Order: sequence, then structure tokens, then C-alpha cells
Amino acid sequence: MLRKAVALASLLASVIALDNGVARLPVLGYNTWNAYQCNIDQDLYLTSAKLMKSLGLLDAGYHHVNIDDCWAEKNRSASGDLVPDKIRFPNIQSMTEQIHALGFKAGIYGDSGWFTCAGYPGSFMNELRDITMFQNWGFDYLKYDNCAIPYDDIIRQGMVGKYQRMTDAMATLAKTSRKTPFIFSLCQWGWSQVWLWGATMGHSWRVTGDIAPQWDSLAAIINFNSFITQATDFYGHNDMDMLQLGNGGLTFDEAKSHFTAWALMKSPLLIGTNLSAITPDILGILTNREILGINQDPVVGQSISPFRWGINPDWTSNSSFPAQYWSGASENGTVVMLLNTLNEPADMFFNLTESPWIRAGRQYSVRDLWTHTENGTAVRNFTAHAVPAHGVVAMLLKDAGDEPSGIFPACAVWFQCTDQNGTAVGG
Repeated sequence: MLRKAVALASLLASVIALDNGVARLPVLGYNTWNAYQCNIDQDLYLTSAKLMKSLGLLDAGYHHVNIDDCWAEKNRSASGDLVPDKIRFPNIQSMTEQIHALGFKAGIYGDSGWFTCAGYPGSFMNELRDITMFQNWGFDYLKYDNCAIPYDDIIRQGMVGKYQRMTDAMATLAKTSRKTPFIFSLCQWGWSQVWLWGATMGHSWRVTGDIAPQWDSLAAIINFNSFITQATDFYGHNDMDMLQLGNGGLTFDEAKSHFTAWALMKSPLLIGTNLSAITPDILGILTNREILGINQDPVVGQSISPFRWGINPDWTSNSSFPAQYWSGASENGTVVMLLNTLNEPADMFFNLTESPWIRAGRQYSVRDLWTHTENGTAVRNFTAHAVPAHGVVAMLLKDAGDEPSGIFPACAVWFQCTDQNGTAVGG
């Protein structure tokens, strides 16, 4: 359980973002790991990129295609360089050139320890050598993992210093090469409060362990992230791990909730699916341009946050039943997410001014971000009826002027509602 004091401390922490000109907005793209793990090669990578383009995902904003672990030979060269697998990646530079020609950026995987999580060479004590090699091969993005940590008397660093080594190497490379800096994704898993320090050295940071295509896994990640949403802003993002849509294990409503929560909390959106088996329904979720538009909002970089937990008292950590009522600012209005964490359909009611982004005494037009319809005007409160089990409602509320006059009572929420003469409304 997260203790209330720890959660509050996290909310109060200030974030100094790594503003070096790249990854101002969350990265959208594809990663090979969840669908293929180590069963990857150059042809699969290029085929995935071509599928991304033919499915319309590039046009929807998914600009990155990233390989994960297992791309290298098990040993460095005699001169100390990383070597791509000679059979599976015979010409890695040609591969990235073809990726760029298709309109994508190319991402690669490394590790901050002696070895990657699958046992391939890590980058500890070779940071500048390796990031220079990645750039020479044509990569733009690095996912950097946390396996095979050196002994204490060798590393003599905590997690901050361990990752700072690669951040410093990237800064040195950008200065000497005069090329666009790498996008740096820290895969530190969140155990060392990475959301408090990750923004000083990377553009995104993993907040939990690996995701699984099951509702329990999604709920636990949403619960954890509900306490650290203030760590996300332009150039720095809580990474909730790869999208699991289409990998089995999720209902259609759960898949919509998964995508909505990740997108509106401004997580990077990296598809971790076998693209050749993607269904029209899942493709429709991934290409919802109104939801993607919130994730890629050019004016507001912050995540949505809970304004009421719902079935639990506020600030309760419950990995099975996370916060249900969320909101946040956007370029075009107030975003609201209602998440039914129950195992059965439920009506979900809230007073509009429970959200700190809503003004009292005003009425709001309601735009449904999934049906893409205008659903009338909300005055003082809103009820979403029969939200499916593990389902979601996502809305954009826009100020539509003063509420009608003469509404009783004087305040939608009576707490501290007071007349000018000092009389408290509602006793």
C-alpha cells in the first residue's frame, strides 16, 4: 500500500524536465518485445514498419518503430564495440535507412548494467562508445534497461548516478556530433522513485514492472500512477509500459479503458502487438484521433489526475480498484475520464465542480471522445449510465456560458457554501 504521506510528498515534488529539444510530447510507436520477445530479425522489423504504414498508424501519429532486447551478438568485438547479430541483423544501418525512408524514426534497446535482461552486452562503462555507435547506425531513440547491476564497490552509484552516465554520454554526443539528441526512455521500473528524478535525465521512465494483457495488471498500473500524475509534463512522461491491445486476455471494453487511461495520463503509446493479427476493432481504438489528440496536446502537457477515488475513500491505494473519477485541462476544454473498475455495469455520477478545472455557475457542452458525438449540455452534475464492467467514458467538457438562473440550491456542493450575510447554505 502507498501511504498517504508518501503520495502527498510525490504530488508536491517539483519536476525539472530534460528540455533538450526532443520528446516534448509522449512518443507514439511500436515495440517488438511483447509480441515477439527474442524472436526478432531485420525482416520482421521492416515488415512491422510497413504494416504500421499500411494500417494507417503512421498517419495517426505513431512515428517510432523500436526493436527491443536480443538484437546483438553475445560478445563485443575485439575492439570493444557492440556487434549486431550477424544472421538476424546482417546490415543494421541499411535497416534504419529503410525505416527512415518509410517515414519512421528508429529505436534500439540497451542496458545500464553489465548485460541486458536477456543476457546480451550492456553498456556500463561503455556509454559514450555505445550511444555513438547507435547514432552511426541511424537510431534516434534508446530504451535503457536495469538488469545486471554491477557490484557496489564497482558502480559506487545509486540509480540516479547509474542512469546519469548515459545521459551525460548523450549530451556529449549531441554537442560533438551536432545532431538531434536521442530520445531517452529509462526502463527503471519505478522502485527507486524514478518519477522524482527521471525527468532530469530522460524523457520517459517506467513506473512499474512489466505489463500483462489482463485487467488485474492494468488496474494495478493505473492505481500506482494515480499517485504520481504530477510528475508528467512536457519533455517528461510516466511510462506505463506498452499497449497490450490485441494480445488476448482483455475484453473490448477493457481494451478501450487501457488505451484511454494510457493516453490521457500522457504515457508514451508503444504498441506491443503482432500487427499482422490486429483486428479492425483494435485498430479503431489505436487510431481514435480525439483520444490521441489529448495525448499529443500541444498546449497542456500534464496528465489527468483523480478528483475522486469513487468506491474507495480518496487517496486509497487499491491495486484491484483504482481511482474512478479523473479530469484535467486540455487545449480545448476539460477532459474527464470515468473508469468503472467494478466487475459489473454501473452508473457513474459526479458534481461538475468536483473537478478543479470546472467553473461554478457555468454549464458545459459534453463531447463524447469515443462516440464522437455532442451529447447535450451538463448543468451542475453529470451521470454516465450503465458504464460497462471495466469500461470507460471519456469526455471533453467545454464552457457553454452561465447556467440557467434560479437553480436551487444556490451551490451544487454545499460544503462552505455561504451567503454574503454569513448564512451557511444547507445548514
